[in-house]
Amino acid sequence: MADPARAAKLADRIKVVVAQALERRVKDPRLGFVTITDARVTNDLQHATLYYTVFGDETQQADTRKALESAKGVLRSEVGKNITVRLTPTLEFVPDEIPVNASHLEELLRAAKARDAEVAALAEGAVFAGESDPYRKDDEDDEDDEDEEGFTDEPDEAAK
Repeated sequence: MADPARAAKLADRIKVVVAQALERRVKDPRLGFVTITDARVTNDLQHATLYYTVFGDETQQADTRKALESAKGVLRSEVGKNITVRLTPTLEFVPDEIPVNASHLEELLRAAKARDAEVAALAEGAVFAGESDPYRKDDEDDEDDEDEEGFTDEPDEAAK
């Protein structure tokens, strides 16, 4: 078992090496505008999972997925040359779902904002069903200092 901090450093280094290799070394025409967003390495440093995003439609994303799978050996050899571990980790490419989740959240926020605007428009001309402040006021109770049982709010002078 390696140190988790070492695994995190190795993951960052693998992310940089793979991104540079995709830019300079891999010349696959199917490879679209791809960005390596994150890398994670298991604690035993044997497997690396790389998360990526692709700018484009579904066909470009599918082509990029195939290109990354076919270039996996070249990328692994580049990683092996540029890191200092005994065994080169295997690479696994996973599409990053963060942009999809972020767009879904933005859509939900837009819908909530539109509903809030509708409620605010309805509330503009609304009037209260009863009094505007239905709670009892303290100034009405000042006349009557005794509670229902006959106790007063002031302390007893004999107790002082």
